[in-house]
Amino acid sequence: MEFLTTDWLGTPAWFWLAFLSLVTLLTAFDLGFLHREDKAMGIGESLKLSAFYITIALLFGVWVWLEKGADLGMKYYTGFFIEKALSIDNIFVISLVFGFFAIPARYQYRALRWGIIGVIVLRGIMIAAGAALVAQAYWVLYIFAAFLVFTGVKMFFAGDAQPDLAKNPVVRWLSTHLRVTKELHGQRFFVTVPDERTGRMVRATTPLLLALVVINLADLVFAVDSVPAIFAITTDTFVVYTSNIMAILGLRALYFALSAMIDRFHYLKYALAAVLVFIGSKIFVADFLLGGDKFPPVASLAVTFALIGAGIGWSLWKTRDSVPVSAGGSPQ
Repeated sequence: MEFLTTDWLGTPAWFWLAFLSLVTLLTAFDLGFLHREDKAMGIGESLKLSAFYITIALLFGVWVWLEKGADLGMKYYTGFFIEKALSIDNIFVISLVFGFFAIPARYQYRALRWGIIGVIVLRGIMIAAGAALVAQAYWVLYIFAAFLVFTGVKMFFAGDAQPDLAKNPVVRWLSTHLRVTKELHGQRFFVTVPDERTGRMVRATTPLLLALVVINLADLVFAVDSVPAIFAITTDTFVVYTSNIMAILGLRALYFALSAMIDRFHYLKYALAAVLVFIGSKIFVADFLLGGDKFPPVASLAVTFALIGAGIGWSLWKTRDSVPVSAGGSPQ
């Protein structure tokens, strides 16, 4: 029992165990009960499941608020909503990957759910490394902040060119170094098939596995932006990690609703760019203009909400006459 109260990265071990148990339970329930059959998820089901995950995340925030105080509770919510908003860009990339590998909608959700396991591990490694750096040298936060401002400005002026996955070095390397089947084999990642030259039965990967690997690598790239953004809000490792993972857990469900109308969020990227610039700038404001006083968490959350809300509202208004497109790519 003494182990449960042992401090680990600034938080008692039982906090971490409780959170990881919750994530394990949600993932097992999702994969083992809700989606045992391979079927496409409709927009209605996607929105209901997303609402369920958001509710769980908000309730978890109440627990953080009660156990770790109002200040960290507010920072958890700020981190959660920022990560949720930044992840919308990730949905666009996921849609491109599934389209490139020709993955039918009925197999996409299970692939995404298995991918969350890799995300939990990779984000954990990145956050632990970031926490160690900040603990050793506070000035690392200034590098994070400058990077966020730079990324926000770059995102604001970036064009709308779509990435060409066929020329992506990771995709090309995987395609040439792995034995990949030309067709899908249901929801399976590995199959045994006859070798084209020798006729012997050999182990091969399917396009579904390649799609899963590329999606996880894309999430790692997006984490380069989102992890420093949350460290700019708080250096509490538990709050940084839990707000990140809670936002990502529901992203897989939300994908099927947002991918059907991703074109309607064209102007959201400008709001996200402004959020990154704001989050990065407030570190310099707090330390050099406010004399080291913390930027109020309530104000930070309010500004974040206002920017994202304005981006969503303006996008929906400007594209109100567009024809909605289903996840499969055909007009509804």
